[in-house]
Amino acid sequence: MGEQSSSQPQSPQPETQTLIPPLSNGASVNSTEVSGDIVSSTTIDTRRITELGNVSSPPSKIPLRPRKIRKLTHDDGEDAKAEAAAKGKPSQSRAVTLPRIHARPLTCEGELEAAIHHLRSADPLLVELIDVYPPPSFESFPTPFLALIRNILYQQLAAKAGNSIYTRFVALCGGEHVVVPETVLALDPQQLRQIGVSGRKASYLHDLARKYQNGILSDSAIVSMDDKSLFTMLTMVNGIGSWSVHMFMINSLHRPDVLPVNDLGARKGVQMLYNLEELPRPSQMEQLCVKWRPYRSVASWYMWRLIEAKGASATSTVSPSVMSLPPPLDDIQQQEHQQQQQSQQLLDPMSVFSIGSWGQS
Repeated sequence: MGEQSSSQPQSPQPETQTLIPPLSNGASVNSTEVSGDIVSSTTIDTRRITELGNVSSPPSKIPLRPRKIRKLTHDDGEDAKAEAAAKGKPSQSRAVTLPRIHARPLTCEGELEAAIHHLRSADPLLVELIDVYPPPSFESFPTPFLALIRNILYQQLAAKAGNSIYTRFVALCGGEHVVVPETVLALDPQQLRQIGVSGRKASYLHDLARKYQNGILSDSAIVSMDDKSLFTMLTMVNGIGSWSVHMFMINSLHRPDVLPVNDLGARKGVQMLYNLEELPRPSQMEQLCVKWRPYRSVASWYMWRLIEAKGASATSTVSPSVMSLPPPLDDIQQQEHQQQQQSQQLLDPMSVFSIGSWGQS
């Protein structure tokens, strides 16, 4: 029995020896101590594992890590992409519609019909004018450069004088097809003075030609620019102001949404159309005519027709282009207009060249 009692504790000894790591001090243990060490050692190891887990992942940090992970999850990433795509749709839509407003000329098929249809529904006061007058017709220029040259030559001139000087200028160059920057720069002020072009206008013509020659302007760039960029670039040319740019965009480029807020004839037409007590200021023109967008060029054409029909004094210069014919001025009206424009120049030096006028045959 004693052998049995001594042999029983020894039976698990081989197993416990394989489970318990060897003691560093080399001390021997009996079976009872081994059994106790097994329990205590297992308990300690479990606690140590728990403690190590707590140390590496403390409870206070557990909520923070999932938050970061959730932001990077596939679902949230897809939501972010969907949101970004949704935000991108309006900008893509604007990119599609802007060229129609700024770059699609009225000479494109169906564009003039769309303009008249829009104006009929947008402003009932225009319906009578639209019914009375046929749709606007258009005049084309061989190149934007030639149109700008003509713009400058007609400044501050009556229709007959402007036509005469323009004809002589074209003959001096050798024909409209050779009115190019190099040809214009080859003409000295004395030659231009002999055909009736003042020294100041000669400098304007040369400045325009130099900007073309230097690559600042070009026909292709002018045609492809949006209205705002075109206005900025053209007003850099000496002799071309806001009025001249607006007339150029309407008459030569046939841009659909140009409102010549500095044109006194268009302002007078708006005053008559809406029965205003005073002539609207340019800022008021923008507000009153916003309903005409994106076809304010065509509505402006009808403003000139309104003045023409009423026989009102059209305090506006005139253009040779068929598209935006403001009514003609007699000599007294021409002088009054120039005096008004000169008064504006004293108030706003930047508009010094906005007094340009185009004649009408």
